Amino acid sequence: MKQPGTASEKQRIVIVGGGTAGWLTAAIVAAKHNIDKGRCALDITLVEASDIPTVGVGEGTWPTMRNTLKDIGLSEKEVFRQCSAAFKQGGKFINWVHGNGDFYYHPFTVPLGYGRIELAPYLDNISSFATAVNFQQHVCEKNLAPRTLSDSEYSSAQSNYAYHLDAGAFADMLRTFCKEKLGVKHLVATVEHIHRTGEDAIDCITLNSGESLSADLFVDCSGFRSLLLGETLGEKMTSTSDVLFNDTALALHVPYEDDYEIKPYTQATAQQAGWIWDIGLTSRRGVGHVFSSEFMQEDRACDTLMRYVGEAHKSLTPRVIKFESGYRKTLWKGNCVAVGLAAGFVEPLEATALMLIEISARYIAEQMPMPVSARPVVSKRFNEQMNYRWQRIIDFLKLHYVLTERQEPYWQANKDPLTIPDSLKEDMEIWRYRGPQIADFSAAIELFPAASYQYVLYGMGFAPDFSIHSHLNKMDATAQSLINQNQLITEQKMQALPNHRDYIEQWLSA
Repeated sequence: MKQPGTASEKQRIVIVGGGTAGWLTAAIVAAKHNIDKGRCALDITLVEASDIPTVGVGEGTWPTMRNTLKDIGLSEKEVFRQCSAAFKQGGKFINWVHGNGDFYYHPFTVPLGYGRIELAPYLDNISSFATAVNFQQHVCEKNLAPRTLSDSEYSSAQSNYAYHLDAGAFADMLRTFCKEKLGVKHLVATVEHIHRTGEDAIDCITLNSGESLSADLFVDCSGFRSLLLGETLGEKMTSTSDVLFNDTALALHVPYEDDYEIKPYTQATAQQAGWIWDIGLTSRRGVGHVFSSEFMQEDRACDTLMRYVGEAHKSLTPRVIKFESGYRKTLWKGNCVAVGLAAGFVEPLEATALMLIEISARYIAEQMPMPVSARPVVSKRFNEQMNYRWQRIIDFLKLHYVLTERQEPYWQANKDPLTIPDSLKEDMEIWRYRGPQIADFSAAIELFPAASYQYVLYGMGFAPDFSIHSHLNKMDATAQSLINQNQLITEQKMQALPNHRDYIEQWLSA
């Protein structure tokens, strides 16, 4: 009797396109199935052209990346060495409310008592929520690392964290690791022709080398072009530009000046018609201006960016990236699934791009290999789950705009009720009298939990009328105890955690 996993029974996955999307997908699936070992039921081939540049807009990640890298089998220290990586403990949003230097944080560590008690009703000033229930804002403001040198790799016992990393170097590292350690086959070639099977499936692809590749599953990682799902199978992009207005990014690599700090958070500073990201790596800063071309011309946006980075960097020329916010509602069609930019794209305000790649790749890894008869159910569930996640992402990003008090036309247009999704309007109506709760989110694994919504809402000064829910106010002693406990934890962290840059230098030199 044949044993499962013999070579004759292997199912083949062909990934079209490299970059972070292609190689991270390959790594997650290959590591899950140990395809470098002899008794595996999967064969993975990645095809990429050598002359097609990757977009690489975002260099920020979500805390999910920590477990992803660990599961793949990468050394965290090597990721830092090869990708100029630094720690990210959250996001700092400057000038989003009034434009007068105001700021709030979206930290990655959840509030004390989260899931047991709501502390917001016990605060006199709702905008101080992040500091009253969490230590991480203070840690970020002092440029401290999320852990000490005595903590092990990937340890988040001290603080929840993600990474800033060089996206191009990260893709290169994944490529080498996939080929040398995970058994992924790599072909440098251009897809010349795609042969379809009926309306909703791909039979094989023909490369410029003349080689043809068939597969049980084709993964489209071909970027904005979406060669397989979009161009070949005809799945259109659903635009969300009526909700999220930004459509252009100007990106710079900015050298550090003398005596610099490496910020352990992503900084997003609101501008007249968009916002500027500032991401600290160990080798440089990644800085860019995301804006709406409807409200600002490119030359003015460039001037805004150059004023931000300063006179010392006036010789730098930003890279221009045009995009339209949106996603494909059918992301898995027949034997083809889109991952990365081929699936969709929204502005990198909350570092969702890599997180969506991780989620998609894990789903593929968990479903493959599979019989053809299961494909309709598997693809249906994937599409349902990803549609929910895209809708939640769009709602969460829009949330950052709808509470602003800024008066510029761009910001006022963002507050127009016609531009706010009905799902977000419904949430906001409920939250006016009790605030976000865990029960408001129905997915088993939410991209942004209730805590994330609390940090943004309360940080921008949104104050629910808790008086209608008087039962929330009957745990005064417990609430005050937790608030006092947070003050003590904050003091301990401030004394125990090392400087971010110093920590990385000492850790990597050990």
